[in-house]
Amino acid sequence: MINIGSALTMAFWDNGMADFCPIYDFHAHMHELSDMYMPSREPEAMIETMLRCNTKLTVFCSHMALNFAECEEEYNLNVVRRYPQYFKAYHAVIPNKTDFQITRRRIEDNASCYLGFKFHCDGHKTALTDPAYAPFLEYMDHRGLPALLHTWGHSEYNGVDVIKTVAKKYPNAIFICGHSFHGDWRRGAELGLECPNLYYELTAVMDDYGAIELLCDTVGSERVLFGTDLPWFDTHHGIGAVLSADINDEDRHNILHRNGEKLLRKLGYWSSDINNVICPP
Repeated sequence: MINIGSALTMAFWDNGMADFCPIYDFHAHMHELSDMYMPSREPEAMIETMLRCNTKLTVFCSHMALNFAECEEEYNLNVVRRYPQYFKAYHAVIPNKTDFQITRRRIEDNASCYLGFKFHCDGHKTALTDPAYAPFLEYMDHRGLPALLHTWGHSEYNGVDVIKTVAKKYPNAIFICGHSFHGDWRRGAELGLECPNLYYELTAVMDDYGAIELLCDTVGSERVLFGTDLPWFDTHHGIGAVLSADINDEDRHNILHRNGEKLLRKLGYWSSDINNVICPP
C-alpha cells in the first residue's frame, strides 16, 4: 500500500531517501555467519546501503562477537574506530563465557564506541533471568544503559513473562526489545504499559501486517525504534513497511529518527547543534 497522502512516503518513493528524515538503525549485525550468503555483510557495503537511505547511524553486534565472545570484540571495536561517523556497537554477552569485569573495563575504556549490550537469549539457550546475566543487568541499571534483546513470542528464554520479570527488577536499565516479541504482539505491546523502560524494535515485525499499528496504538509510536537486522534484510524494505503502515507521518518520523535521536541524546551521543552522532562528554 502506498500512502499517496503522505509527504514522507512520496519523498522516499521519488528519491529513495528524504533529507528531512534521517534514519537510525538500532539492530544490525556484520560479517559472515557460517555459509550464509550476505552480499552487504562487510562495513563498507553496509555504508553504501546507509548512504542510499540517509541512515545516519547503525548500531550493530557482529555475528563473530555473538558466537565467540571475548576474542571477537576487537572486530566490533575496529569497525567503529574506522568508521565512527556511521557505527556504534553493542557488546555481546554470552552467558557463562563473557567475563563481566573484562567487559566493564572494555566498555569504559571505549565509551565512544559502545552504546550498550546485546543479549541473544534464544541463541544461547539461557533465559535472561539466569544468574549469569545478573552482573550485566545490575551494571545497566546503575548506569542507565541500554541492551538490545532478542525477544520472541512465547519463548522460555526471552518471551513476555521473562522480560517482564527483568524489566521490573531493573527499572533504570533500558531494554530495546528486538523483534517486539514476534508472534505475541498484543501481550508484548501491553507489557510496555507496565514497563516504561521498554522500547520496541521493528526487525522481522514487518512480516505480519498490522503489528506496527498495534504497537503504535498500544504503547505509542514514541516507544518504537527502527531496526533492520542488516545485512539480513535491506534497509529500504524496513522503511517501506513503516511508510505503508496505517499510521501518520508524525508516527513515521518518531519511528525512523526522532525516538532514536532522543535516546542517543539521553545517553550523551547526539547533539541537535550538529544534527549528528557524537562521542559522549
